Amino acid sequence: MQEQYKNLPLIKNEALQQFELEVDGYTSLIEYKEAGDQVVLTHTEVPVELEGKGVGTAIVEKTLEYIEERKQRLVPLCPFVIAYLKRHPDWNRLLSDSVK
Repeated sequence: MQEQYKNLPLIKNEALQQFELEVDGYTSLIEYKEAGDQVVLTHTEVPVELEGKGVGTAIVEKTLEYIEERKQRLVPLCPFVIAYLKRHPDWNRLLSDSVK
C-alpha cells in the first residue's frame, strides 16, 4: 500500500453497505454484503480524480485487513478485487470454502 494512504481510516458504512476510503475530499468505495461470517465484495469504485494513484489498491488492502481482523471469510465477486487477489495470492487465505 502506498505510504500516503496507510494512516487513512477505512470506514464501514453499514447503512449503504460499503467500505469507504476518503482521499483528497473524494470517496472510494467497495460495496459489500454480509452473510454470517462471510463478506461478499460486489463492486469497487474509485473517483476519476483518484484513478492511477493507488487508491483502489489501498481500499482493497484495507478491506482485506478488516475482514481478516474479524476472522471473516471472503467471497470476491468484484472483478477489481479478483484481479487484486490474482496479483497477491497470499490473500487467498481469506477465501470462503464456497469459492475455493
